[in-house]
Amino acid sequence: MPMSRISLLKGKSPEYLTALSNSLHRAMVEAFNVPAKDRFQMIHQHEPHELVFDRDYESPSGPRSDDFVLINITIGKPRSTEMKQAFYRRLVELLAEAPGLRPQDVMVVVSSSQGDDWSFSGGAPAASLWRPA
Repeated sequence: MPMSRISLLKGKSPEYLTALSNSLHRAMVEAFNVPAKDRFQMIHQHEPHELVFDRDYESPSGPRSDDFVLINITIGKPRSTEMKQAFYRRLVELLAEAPGLRPQDVMVVVSSSQGDDWSFSGGAPAASLWRPA
């Protein structure tokens, strides 16, 4: 059960945010082995002084714009390097389609956790529900 935090500058329309959310989820389903109903996302819109990013750091395809999006995904089930790379590629493809993001404006950080770091509901740890992907 990945949990995603999407951070971007304020000012995008609800339709833009929906497209962003949908493209992220589609990429996770298609390339990250996430069930279709497993969707937990938070979208944070920030004032320019609250989202600080280097426009050129590790961006060989050109500088980042004000459309920069930082996506932080916390996962429980580990994913292979190959699966992560396929996910990153599919994500930028889908985000280019909708809402129209340039690849250099997409940064993704994937963090892993253990099953006992999660409780889906009722105060019970999720560790007993997880099996390696």
